[in-house]
Amino acid sequence: MERIGLDHGSGGEASHELVKEIFLSRLDNAYLRPLDDSAVLDLPSCTLAMTTDSYVVDPIFFPGGNIGSLAVHGTVNDLAMQGARPLYLTLGLILEEGLPLQDLISIIDSLADAAHEAKVSIVAGDTKVVPKGGMDKVFINTSGIGLIPNGVDVSGHNARPGDVLIINGNVGDHGMAILSKREGLHFDIPLMSDSAPLNALVSSILEVSHEIHVLRDPTRGGVATALNEVASRSGVGIQLFEEDVPISPSVAAACEILGLDPLYVANEGKCLVIVSRDDAKEVLKTMKSNIYGKGSIIMGEVTAENPGRVFLKTKIGGTRILSMLTGEQLPRIC
Repeated sequence: MERIGLDHGSGGEASHELVKEIFLSRLDNAYLRPLDDSAVLDLPSCTLAMTTDSYVVDPIFFPGGNIGSLAVHGTVNDLAMQGARPLYLTLGLILEEGLPLQDLISIIDSLADAAHEAKVSIVAGDTKVVPKGGMDKVFINTSGIGLIPNGVDVSGHNARPGDVLIINGNVGDHGMAILSKREGLHFDIPLMSDSAPLNALVSSILEVSHEIHVLRDPTRGGVATALNEVASRSGVGIQLFEEDVPISPSVAAACEILGLDPLYVANEGKCLVIVSRDDAKEVLKTMKSNIYGKGSIIMGEVTAENPGRVFLKTKIGGTRILSMLTGEQLPRIC
């Protein structure tokens, strides 16, 4: 690796190599080493989760949201995937000279509405402007802090054989909505991003089960890449059942036309829940009662066989290996 390529931002294999070989090897510490969505900080009186993220999505306005709401949802969800209750966010804006003021107002209005829905406060911020042509319209950086309730321990290292895998709805909506807007594609049923705050949904399932082992939001790299991370870190195998993977007709059609696999397409409002089989029924019921979990379904299981690997049981009875994403399917997805 002599130069940075687009695939280093894909969330797939190249991204993981960059993190481990360049960042983790030089910045290694006990907080960073687990490589979860948030760092867990054990303080004398409480346990906090802290995360940071940057958003460079193109286009900045897309069906179902914009870069402002996306920044809040993505940061809130990273905290929620650690079992934390998000509390505070910071907001850093880098603006290109010439950005229409009305576009900025629309972005901040959406960001404020998203923060209000997620019940988080923007407590600090910074703004920089670069000359026209020095970047593309607007980039946003956020950091977030949340409180992890006593007794909650979820991590990509905690999956156990016999666990059940649940997802809260259709896969691939965000990535295909971005692509359709970017490329001017039209379908009978419009594609809409699934960008949404999942902290309330997560809090509700943590209240009904103490056996939730892993939470993951399958953003860049999609469901397949997120599950490969879990399988590798937990030392287990994971099997999906193709007939139970929820995919909307529009996403399925768009992926078929473009030669994409929806299991590798980014999501921004989806949560992978790995829970003990005994608690799966109650967790699924609770998820379905949430506005962002009505489409929840059990779509896989954790096995002791083939540790570190993810497999798809096809509709015709065959088995396909789902490897981690290589290359970059769609740059600037979030």
